[in-house]
Amino acid sequence: MWKFPSLLSALAVAAPMTLRAGAPELAVPRYDPLAHWEFDLESGALWRVGHGATPLNYTVLPQMLTLKSPTALRLGRIAGGDLVVRNRFSLLLEPIVAGPESYYFGVSGSGCLEWWNARRNFSLFFAAGGGLGWMDSRGHEIAGAQGQDLNFHWLLYPGVRYLGRNRMSVSLGLYFQHVSNTGLDEINPGLNALGPMLSVGWHF
Repeated sequence: MWKFPSLLSALAVAAPMTLRAGAPELAVPRYDPLAHWEFDLESGALWRVGHGATPLNYTVLPQMLTLKSPTALRLGRIAGGDLVVRNRFSLLLEPIVAGPESYYFGVSGSGCLEWWNARRNFSLFFAAGGGLGWMDSRGHEIAGAQGQDLNFHWLLYPGVRYLGRNRMSVSLGLYFQHVSNTGLDEINPGLNALGPMLSVGWHF
């Protein structure tokens, strides 16, 4: 009969030791991309859309270096995930391969509304903002071209993002950009352009 209490005593001692041994693993925090900065390389192709701006056909190939901040604002939990706002800053290099001008260089800043699933490996995002830039304007030579070198732009950018291993992510979105000089020159047709954008990012 003395063996049974001895076995219970042994289990009572071993169980806390097993729990303590597993505790450090449970205490390690899961990597959360929303708590880290992100650097993206973005590339796309935009074509002129609409009838409210220049009638000329443009094709623009935006190349962007983008830095996104950790979470700036948490809006709550929706559909089992987290809705947050992050800050987004971009350096733009946009060759114009069809159109009177040949390039547009610029900088932009925007807010980025993001929904992340509970596993933190998938998100939906929507960015909106604007900035300014420089181009080799041809409006005083060609009807429908842009009127001055200094221009301003604003953007709308919805998309989806997948975060894989090694803190590396890929995203696909639809990028809209409006460029104009806001009436600083008498020639100001503006350019509305829309197209796909592909991005590769690293979280650090």
